[in-house]
Amino acid sequence: MQQTEKIVVVSQHYPPDHSTTAAIMAAIARHLTSIAPVVVLSGMPGSASGAAGSDQPAVIEIKNRLPEKAALIRRATAEMLFTLRTFVALLLRLRKGDVALTVTAPFMLPYAVAAAARLKRARSVLIMHDLFPDVLVMAGLLKPSSIVARAIRGANALMFRALHAVVIIGRDTEPLLLRYKGLTRDKICFIPNWATLAPGVRPIEPDNPYRRPIAARFIVGLSGNLGFTHDPVVVFEAARLLRDDPEIHFLLSGWGIGFEQMKQMQASAKLPNVTLVDRVPEKDLERFLSAANAWLIPYRKDLAGVSVPSRFYNLLAIGRPVILVSEAGAEAALTVTEHGLGWVVQPGDAAELARAIRLAASSDDASIGERAVLAARRFNFSDAMSGYAALMRKLLRSN
Repeated sequence: MQQTEKIVVVSQHYPPDHSTTAAIMAAIARHLTSIAPVVVLSGMPGSASGAAGSDQPAVIEIKNRLPEKAALIRRATAEMLFTLRTFVALLLRLRKGDVALTVTAPFMLPYAVAAAARLKRARSVLIMHDLFPDVLVMAGLLKPSSIVARAIRGANALMFRALHAVVIIGRDTEPLLLRYKGLTRDKICFIPNWATLAPGVRPIEPDNPYRRPIAARFIVGLSGNLGFTHDPVVVFEAARLLRDDPEIHFLLSGWGIGFEQMKQMQASAKLPNVTLVDRVPEKDLERFLSAANAWLIPYRKDLAGVSVPSRFYNLLAIGRPVILVSEAGAEAALTVTEHGLGWVVQPGDAAELARAIRLAASSDDASIGERAVLAARRFNFSDAMSGYAALMRKLLRSN
């Protein structure tokens, strides 16, 4: 019998965008074509593909502007317009029995998807990358008891009642979600993200182009988007504390408001043990990640359950220890401590971070990298896709 119901994947970020969210949503959309027709509503200019192929979804581009993240008012306006256009597109394309799958970027998008699906008697699924308003509270942009925060929580309660499933990528998210009466445990599905690089310990090579200009024996690296949930100051202050240690050097690369702040701090302080590198192209990512002896992920306090670092899995895949600035109960911190993959430092404590970096630099335990690779193999693409496929089959059958 011909498949009549379809899966509609809704994402502001989609290739040719190079963000992690774009790569994740594209991989999911492509894989789900094996079980049902897939249509993608994308907010990325240049993503439209027209008709679907045998193993490719049809990609329909929704008009959208993407201002810089630092331009908060312009970005919020653009995201509201994108959400409204997407809501209209869903009303035109969703049919009874379809399944709509979306993600929390921008944070208004899931409300529109859940509402449109309910109106069209379709099913709706949310992949929870970030929990709002908690992430805005953590970043200091909202007060916990503010009118806006209370309004978002009220909207969440309605949305969670309407959703048919919520995919969490960290175990620490479930307790926060269960505070909402509209969301029951049977709606929650744990499907971690995966490493995009093949797991395997990469050797430290002196002729690595990112390592070659640095004389220090031990390089601690940072890579990726530094958004509102990240703390660039704790990294820079740790570097300041270690500036007189000739054996330790900081190799910092990324983008976002936090990385711009780091650039400003370095322009003023001119620390000799800090090298800043602009965003590394995807084709060079493996080589760049292989350049450092250990990798940093710096989060602000109150992270647990609010946001999970997707970059974490690639750091494990190359076989490097991780120095994580995070509460002990956060998903990445649990993985680090459960498997002995590095060090966990309390948020905001630059002196403790500097001590952890010194400890990492003095460690000769090669088994950490081997354990990291084994852990990365647990977070693999095949298992994640099996989880999404099983969830979609269940929802399509339940119509």
